[in-house]
Amino acid sequence: MADPAPRRDTRGIVAPAELFSRVRFRRHVPAPELRPYLEHYWLIDWALPEPYATHVVPHPSVNVVFQRYGPLGGPARAARPGAEVSGIGLGLFTQRLDGEGRVCGAQFRPGGFRPFATERPVSAWTGRRVPLHEAFPDTAALPGARATDEAVLSAVLSPDDDHARVAALDAFLLARGPVPDPAAEQAMELVELVRSDRTIRRVARLARLSGLSPRSLQRLFASHVGVGPKWVILRYRLHEALERAEAHAAPDWSALAAELGYSDQAHLVRDFTATVGLSPTAYARGLSVP
Repeated sequence: MADPAPRRDTRGIVAPAELFSRVRFRRHVPAPELRPYLEHYWLIDWALPEPYATHVVPHPSVNVVFQRYGPLGGPARAARPGAEVSGIGLGLFTQRLDGEGRVCGAQFRPGGFRPFATERPVSAWTGRRVPLHEAFPDTAALPGARATDEAVLSAVLSPDDDHARVAALDAFLLARGPVPDPAAEQAMELVELVRSDRTIRRVARLARLSGLSPRSLQRLFASHVGVGPKWVILRYRLHEALERAEAHAAPDWSALAAELGYSDQAHLVRDFTATVGLSPTAYARGLSVP
């Protein structure tokens, strides 16, 4: 049986066509044992004649990121390789790309990271980008940790072949989990319900569907997702609005606001503008300019 394909939508990426015209962006599925916990791996390579800033409205997901900014054949000090855990971003994420570089990331399903980093609630990483060893202490505790880190970075970032990079990411994560966790499974199911069912517009409704009290639901999301259920509901609304703006030069914002559960168009415009930095109309107009 062929491997399942990773998702192909561009939700969360601001001006995706502009980004894809400048970088090589691919997604790959992880090993079967990891698929219940990960959305996909994402790989980016670039060689730019001039700097470019990419913007993303983050998903409610933790990412493990291996990155190298600089020529792959150049000295390690100039290339600045590194690895980090990127918690859920609360605002617009902006990354400046310059010259040459490569990034290999693992995007976890919302709720899927805790079985790999069991010592702290996922909310401990929210809004933060921390060195890998803060979430995976074994990478710092091993004898010869520096050499181990360099070996992992090389295994993930050096190959030009995507499959070799994916295999290195698989090996890294499989060595660290997943630890069975029924709460993580429940959290993943509930977030997927929010993502797929547009009628869930209020935390109270999600609590009823989950069979949990609102307080218990909040605790579950703090410990295993990293943000509250209201934040997740609002973020998926914004992703939908962003994708609709990309697909239509002049969407019916009033109808979309009602469809997404906003009390009126002004609330949608306010949320969109605060997160993306442009009003929905200005953003859609900018995309239509050749």
